[in-house]
Amino acid sequence: MTRPRLSRRDFLKLSLTAAGAWLLAPWQRLRPQVAFPQAEYLGRNATHGRIEVYPRPDATTSPVDYLFEDAVVPWLREVVGYHPYRISQRFVDIGRGYVWAPYLQPVRNMPNQPLTELPTYGSQPGFWAEVTVPYVDIYQDNPPPRSPWLKDTAYPRLYYSQIMWVDGIKTDDQGRVWYHVTERYGSYGDTFWALGEAFRPLTPDDIAPISPEVEDKRIVVDVTYQTVACYEGKTEVYFCRVSTGAKYDAFGNPTDEWATPVGASPIWRKLVSVHMSGGTTGGGYDLPGIGWTMLFVGEGIALHSTFWHNNFGVPMSHGCVNLRPEDALWVFRWSQPVVAYDPGDKTVGMPGGTMVEVIEA
Repeated sequence: MTRPRLSRRDFLKLSLTAAGAWLLAPWQRLRPQVAFPQAEYLGRNATHGRIEVYPRPDATTSPVDYLFEDAVVPWLREVVGYHPYRISQRFVDIGRGYVWAPYLQPVRNMPNQPLTELPTYGSQPGFWAEVTVPYVDIYQDNPPPRSPWLKDTAYPRLYYSQIMWVDGIKTDDQGRVWYHVTERYGSYGDTFWALGEAFRPLTPDDIAPISPEVEDKRIVVDVTYQTVACYEGKTEVYFCRVSTGAKYDAFGNPTDEWATPVGASPIWRKLVSVHMSGGTTGGGYDLPGIGWTMLFVGEGIALHSTFWHNNFGVPMSHGCVNLRPEDALWVFRWSQPVVAYDPGDKTVGMPGGTMVEVIEA
C-alpha cells in the first residue's frame, strides 16, 4: 500500500501540533516517576557529579560502586571513618557500602495529602509550601526559562526543604493534584507546576515566633569553630554547626573574597523564602527557594537554610552563614523582627532586629 505524501502545509500543521503538545499541561508530559528507597532516613547525592561508595568507611580504599547526581539511598547509620585531607570524617552506611557524609543531603520521603483549594492566610489566597520528598520534578508554566539555573538543567527539580509559594491548584484527568509554584522574592519570573503531594503546606503556626517577649537577644557566629550560638542575655539557648564563607575559590585558590565579614550587624530583613543569585562564571550561584533567610550585612550576607551540601562545620559559602534547615527555622522564628505569614517578608530600619556578632579567634 502506497502512503500519501504530505504537502509542506500539512507537514507544518503536524509539526505545530507536536510542538503544541509539548506545551500542554505537565500531566500530559510527565517524566517517569522514581521509586525512592523504603527507609525512614535517606540521603541524596547533592553534588553535581559522581561520588564513590567504599567497602568500609575509608576513602583510601577502592570504590565498590558509584552514585550519580540526585541518586537517593538509605541512610542506615553514620559512623566515623577516615578521609585524608578532610575536616569531616563522617561516613554514611547505605547498605552496600559507605559514602562520605558531606556529599549526601539528609532527606526523608514524606508525601502529603494535597490541598484542593487555596487557603487564605493574609491578603490573598495562597500558601508557603516546603518540599518533603527527596526531590520533585517541576514543569515550567511560562517558557522560555529566565533563571540561569533553569537554563543549565534539562530536568529541573526542587529538593527536600526548599520553600516555594503556591498560588494555584489543578486536578488532572487521573485525579492527581498539581500546585502552581512560584517565588515571591528575588524571582526571575519563572513559574512552574509540580505534583502537590511533594509539598507540605506551611501554616502561620509553623513560623510563629519563639520567645517574642525576650528583648535581649543576640546571635554569635564563630568563623573559627564554624558555629552559631543564640543568647538571651547571658544564657545560651541554642547552638549548632554552620558553614560560613569559603576560604578557597572554585579553582582551589585561597581567597578572602567570600569571607563572612567579622563584626556586629543587626538583622535588617527576613524572608520565609527567596531566590538567591550572585558571583561570577566559575564561582557564581543561582538558587531558588532558599528558606528562612535573615539578612544582616549589605544586600546579600545572610543566615539561611541550605540544601546543597551537608558539610557543616567547614567553610563552604559565598559569605553567608549556611544552616541545616531545622536550625535555620529555629533561628528564624526566635530572632527579631517577627515576620508575618503574608507577605512572608519584613524589612526594618535602624536599630534593626537581633544583633549578629561574627567573631574570629
